[in-house]
Amino acid sequence: MRLPGMDLPLGTIWCIGSNYAEHAREMGVVPPASPTVFLKPASAVLLSGGTLFLPADSRRVDHEVELVVARAKDESLLMAVGVDFTARDIQERDKAKGLPWTSAKGRPGFAALGPFVPAKFPVEFSVSVNGRVRQKGSSVEMIFSVEKILGHLETVYGMGPGDIVYTGTPAGVSPLAPGDRVEAVLGGGVSRLAVAVSHPA
Repeated sequence: MRLPGMDLPLGTIWCIGSNYAEHAREMGVVPPASPTVFLKPASAVLLSGGTLFLPADSRRVDHEVELVVARAKDESLLMAVGVDFTARDIQERDKAKGLPWTSAKGRPGFAALGPFVPAKFPVEFSVSVNGRVRQKGSSVEMIFSVEKILGHLETVYGMGPGDIVYTGTPAGVSPLAPGDRVEAVLGGGVSRLAVAVSHPA
């Protein structure tokens, strides 16, 4: 799979949890001392213009707007707006059992993504549902900067060509319903995405 604005095929989808202090507090967790890392499968990617089909086994799916970063073939840094959709009830159930978050975070369409553009920081981003802004954030609010996140991933796991990184969400996550329209914007509009929300397929 090739993503808009990327000159490499999609590699691993890395995600960072609890990277904004206010979001960590709203989730009832202590901000971590090192990046919390989880993965999403390639089948989770949803490009702008697509439809998110809510899973039948979840009663609550939240939006989490994020700055997404990647490296181009020439090693230059790219950025895009993304939305990490999360089946919150499934996540809470699995967390209580000490299980991974894959079932809550890795469903089809749960990694919405706008086009990649050359990175320029600091950068602000937001998500609106049905025209109303629900989340706003900035890269300056991160607990772990983009540089620290990439360094951690490269040192601990090793990153490959085409890897992308969802860098965490600010406070304000909230549930979605069938018929909603989700729009996310990065850097005043240099990267945008819009997806519809529907009943289970």
